Amino acid sequence: MGGSPVVALRAGEIDSFLARPDPRRPVVLIYGPDAGLVSERITAVLAAAASDNSDPFAIVALEGDAIASDPGLLQDEARTFGLFGSRRIVRIRAGSRNCAPALEALLDDPPQALILIEAGELRPTSPLRSLCEKSPVAAVIPCYADNERDVMRLIERTLKDAGLTIEPDAREELMGLLGADRLASRAELDKLALYAQGEGRIGLEDVEAIIADASALVLDDAIDAAAAGEREAALVALRKARAAGVSATSILSAAIRHVVNLHRLRLSVDRGGKPADVIEGARPKIFFRRKAAFERALARLDAAALEGTIVSLSLANLEARRNFTLADAIVERALLNLARGARSRPSMSSA
Repeated sequence: MGGSPVVALRAGEIDSFLARPDPRRPVVLIYGPDAGLVSERITAVLAAAASDNSDPFAIVALEGDAIASDPGLLQDEARTFGLFGSRRIVRIRAGSRNCAPALEALLDDPPQALILIEAGELRPTSPLRSLCEKSPVAAVIPCYADNERDVMRLIERTLKDAGLTIEPDAREELMGLLGADRLASRAELDKLALYAQGEGRIGLEDVEAIIADASALVLDDAIDAAAAGEREAALVALRKARAAGVSATSILSAAIRHVVNLHRLRLSVDRGGKPADVIEGARPKIFFRRKAAFERALARLDAAALEGTIVSLSLANLEARRNFTLADAIVERALLNLARGARSRPSMSSA
């Protein structure tokens, strides 16, 4: 395969590519743990690629496992011309079997068809991901859980399109409830916009009345309970998080962020700050429903224990990424270790 290696599209390049896919890169791999975002971006590429296509049979769906069994199937579909000479779109849903060898021939000799591949989380060593990232005729688009900036942009864009504005405290609360899954976030925002239609401005009471993203709430509940030493509550919330579609690596990443935040707050308490004041003055702001759990966590964990927990959670996250089939067991073990804690402090009042 000629050409220099090409890495995944950068965040600033993704939206423009989705709106106008580059014909010089006819193979597009969209993957990641955020299934909602993967689906949204697949739909965007399909809409852009099929906008000027009048052939109702131009889109052909194939399963990755079927291609792995019969590599010629992909070749046949990719080299077939659509009716009236329209561009063919071959949509592939990657499965458990390795379909990369069948794709390699297309990357060596790119077809006129668009090859659109949908996959879940792929490790850097995955044959499919590695093959596409090294090819100059492939575009690789990762889909991870939205960060704070992504959620902010999504909120602003959705509410602007609906002709609505939002009060600062309502925006802050809303950002804490969205982000675990793009489609879930979009659905909740659409519901909020419909509820507030005609009001012009969204307040905190509107957010509290309408938004209930189960995946984000149970994710917080699982981590808060574990950090507070509440083993059974953590396991119950963990089961709910899994049922809501939250991936093991998303849970571990959120747990790491939470413990890092607790460590920063613990240091402030150790320097003489009152726990309640430290929690109240934290930035980013801690949402009111979580403050009690933060106090319980700070009461039982000292700075040394939190430092050790950050390391152990980071190692668990790495292990979960390397061993996808064991990821659920790894995250459960990590949260139980957090719930057991290491060193404890006698009481919050002595801090």
